Amino acid sequence: MVLELAGPESKRLRERALKSIPGAVNSNIRLAAAPVFFERASGATLWDVDGRDYVDYVLGQGPHFLGHACASVNAAVAAACEKGMLFGATHRLEVEAAELVLEALQWADRVRLGLSGTECVQAALRLSRAVTGRRRFVRFEGHYHGWLDNVLLGPGGGTSRQATEGQVADYLNDSLVLEWNDADALAELLREHGDTICAVIMEPVMVNTGGIEPLPGYLRRVRELCDQHGVILIFDEVITGFRVARGGAVELYGVVPDLAVYGKAIGGGWPVAALAGRAELMDRIGSGRVNHSGTFNGSVMAAAAVIATQRILAEDPPYDRIAEYGTALMKGLADVAKDHDLALHLHGLPSAFHVSLGPPLSVHNVRTLNELDLDGYARLTDHLVNHGIWVMRRGIWFVSAAHGQAELEKTLHRFDAALGGASS
Repeated sequence: MVLELAGPESKRLRERALKSIPGAVNSNIRLAAAPVFFERASGATLWDVDGRDYVDYVLGQGPHFLGHACASVNAAVAAACEKGMLFGATHRLEVEAAELVLEALQWADRVRLGLSGTECVQAALRLSRAVTGRRRFVRFEGHYHGWLDNVLLGPGGGTSRQATEGQVADYLNDSLVLEWNDADALAELLREHGDTICAVIMEPVMVNTGGIEPLPGYLRRVRELCDQHGVILIFDEVITGFRVARGGAVELYGVVPDLAVYGKAIGGGWPVAALAGRAELMDRIGSGRVNHSGTFNGSVMAAAAVIATQRILAEDPPYDRIAEYGTALMKGLADVAKDHDLALHLHGLPSAFHVSLGPPLSVHNVRTLNELDLDGYARLTDHLVNHGIWVMRRGIWFVSAAHGQAELEKTLHRFDAALGGASS
C-alpha cells in the first residue's frame, strides 16, 4: 500500500523546492524523511502546511530538548540581539555562557563555542594531533562524527569505506575502525599501533545508530587504555550532552574524557556547539599554537541561547520528568504492539531510545543491531507519520521536556491506529 504522506500544499512546495534546492532539502539526511513541509512548531507538536498536527519525536534531530520554540530561550536571544549580533570581537555573553557550561559539566577547565558538532569534532582531532605528535585515531562502527571527508564512513562493516562520491578516500586512512563495546579489541589495537594513534573518539552512548548503551565497565576500561598509551580520549557528546544528564554521559557513567564535543541540547534549538576539555590541552588553542576559528563562533545569538538554556536546566531540571515520560512511552508502545501481535523491539535510554522490529535481543553494537528488522520498522514509520506521529526511519525517538500526559495519550492512541492501518 502506497501512503499519501504529503498533503496538497506540501506537494506544491516540494515541486517548487525541486526547482531551486537539490533534492528539495538542505541536508541530505532529510532525503530519507517523509516529503512533508512544516509551517510551525510549539512544545512537542508540529503542524504541517496542510494544517495537520504531529506529536514530534525527531525534535529537529535532537536539539529541541526543551521543546520547540521555548519562549524563555527565544525571548533571551531576541533581547540580546537588540544590542547587536556579531561584533567581530569578544562580548560579555560569551564569558557567561562558558562559565555556565563548565559549571554544568564539572569536569572540564575550558570551553570554546563553535557552530556545529562537525566543526568541533575536527577541532578536537586537530588538537589531539598537536598534543601527541601522532596522526591516526580510533573510532567505532556506527558512530557518527560529522559529514567531512576524514570521518564520514559508508554503511556496514568495519572498514573505512567511502560514503559519498567526491570523498577523498585517502583521508579515511587516518582512522582505524573497531567494533564498539569490545575493550579487548581496543587493547590489542593499541598494543600494536598505540605509538601512531593520537585519539580514541566515540559517542559514549551510541545514540546516532541504535541508541546503544556502553556495557558495564567498558568506558572505564577505554579510559585506562588511553592513559596507558598516551592517547587522547574524546567523547562526542553532540547528542548525549545535556540530554542524558545535565553533565551529559560523563555525569551518567562517571568516566571523564580529555576532550568532549557538545551540540544540539546545549542551546535550546539554536545552532551552537562547543569543544570542552582539560586546560593543558585547550590552552594550546588559546595560545594560537592550534587554530580554531569561525566567524559565527560565540555569536550573540548562540551565547544568549546557551545562557538561557543552561539556566533552565539548572533551575528547573527536567531529567526526572523526561525519564518518567520516556519509560512510560516505551512500555505503552510495547503494550500496544503486543495487542497487535507485532514483535516490537525497544532499547536505550528514556530520553533517546531506539525502536525496531524483532524478538528480544541484547543489542550492544552495530552487528547485533543489524540482526533486527530495521527495514520493516522503516516501512512502518510511514504509517506512524500518516497517523500524526513524526519519527525518523532509522528508529531513534527523542523525548523533550515539553512531552507530557496529553502527548503520551495521543501518541499511544495514534500508534494503535497506525498499527491497525499497517495490518489491514
